[in-house]
Amino acid sequence: MSNEQIYNDPKGGSASSIGTQTRTDYYHKKALIEAQKEQYFTQLANVRAMPKNMGKAIKQFHYMPILDDRNLNDQGIDAAGLVGGVDGATAQVTIIVNGPDAAGTAGAGPDMSFVGDDDNATYATAVTNATTEAELKVVAWLLSNTSANTANDTYAELSVTAGDAGNAYDLGYRFAAAVSNADSGNLYGSSKDVSTITGKIPALSETGGRVNRVGMKRIELEGSIEKFGFFDEYTQESIDFDSDAELEMHITREMVMAANELTEDQLQIDLLNGAGVIRYTGDAATTTDLAGTTLAAADVVTYDDLVKLGIELTNNRTPKKTQIISGSRLVDTKVVNAARYIYIGSELQPSIMRMTDYHGNKAFIPVAQYAAAGNVARGEIGSIDDFRFIVVPEMMKWEAAGAVVADPDSATELFHFNHDGTNYRYDVFPMLVIGDGSFTTIGFQTDGKTVKFKIKHVKPGSDISYGKDDPYGEMGFMSIKWYYGTMILRPERLALVKTVAEV
Repeated sequence: MSNEQIYNDPKGGSASSIGTQTRTDYYHKKALIEAQKEQYFTQLANVRAMPKNMGKAIKQFHYMPILDDRNLNDQGIDAAGLVGGVDGATAQVTIIVNGPDAAGTAGAGPDMSFVGDDDNATYATAVTNATTEAELKVVAWLLSNTSANTANDTYAELSVTAGDAGNAYDLGYRFAAAVSNADSGNLYGSSKDVSTITGKIPALSETGGRVNRVGMKRIELEGSIEKFGFFDEYTQESIDFDSDAELEMHITREMVMAANELTEDQLQIDLLNGAGVIRYTGDAATTTDLAGTTLAAADVVTYDDLVKLGIELTNNRTPKKTQIISGSRLVDTKVVNAARYIYIGSELQPSIMRMTDYHGNKAFIPVAQYAAAGNVARGEIGSIDDFRFIVVPEMMKWEAAGAVVADPDSATELFHFNHDGTNYRYDVFPMLVIGDGSFTTIGFQTDGKTVKFKIKHVKPGSDISYGKDDPYGEMGFMSIKWYYGTMILRPERLALVKTVAEV
């Protein structure tokens, strides 16, 4: 038997030869702290500050341009000096359609207006009947003013795949109203038709006269704030005897970080639900149609989807947030278009990075190939056409909201899916474009730029910690509360693409 002094392994159960060891570990005082989560959406807002004593709602007028289909009014006088619908003049009928919102809720989406001339009883009857289970071909007929059997060439006007046989009601569209108004209240509205515009140009004769009167219309935007908060409580001994001497500081820090992330998540939800431009990838016409089988046949976002989305946003006069990056003298620096930012979850990176353009060439330009010649946004990974992609680690999704998975047990299943309680369905992932001036957050008693958290910390043993529920003052608590609200200003500048994502 050895007589030398040996430490052995006290933690492993082998006693030291000199006797019991009281400390068998080293406590490193610097705690491992989770990295603070970045703010991707809050920084984009135009903030409105709510003053005291003015209620919880904030309102703002939005005036419609005269040359816009949304400028619905009965104030116009046409070039012949006649009010629409009077003295034989042709009246204008506008049908207002509410589509599904980002979550697929029928009729909860933004208004869409379609205009046509009411020059016969049949047209008026079609408008009257388009209130519940009206087929989309009725809307097509209203737009073209030809035959009730018009082909589905106008499905694209409602962001629905051409050729889909479903009716408007089943696809989530609700016909809110049919408005008969003067023919010339908005002159030619948003029309791009040469013959229509030519006939509506407000010419004047030598004698002038009461002709070409236009009308004005505005809508009222409204947002409100609500109060949110949570709290934590602890005992005096939990602080006095804890191994971490900085426990109190860490608890305070985590409370603020959690509140910060909550406001960011609230805003993300509001933006997803407030998008006025909604597109589905592949052959899908609704959220529940989105499916993934093979990579070639799946409803995965394509270059064509992005190009057409960019065109629609341009037509909606959505500004681009970045300038053209023309390159530099550095080797392999790429030219990048003026672009809008599009926000995606990390699950969509493979689909984006393997994308090819119309000519079969690689469409994705990594950020490393243009970063040296221009400014790069937080989380930016690269560019395609008129979009620059930002990956948001906390980007949300709709679990089990897509089509039913045919073979969920297959080892070859390539796309994310989950169980909805009845079936396995594909997860649906958003791609969100946020245009300038599209929304505002509402703050209360803030600097107008950030959310103001009000924190109350009552420590154990302080005068206010004593009470009938804690007569010894052994309990302490920390609470945090804040006000939050969002107002969507221009939904047509918020675009949402719904797609499936590869595993």
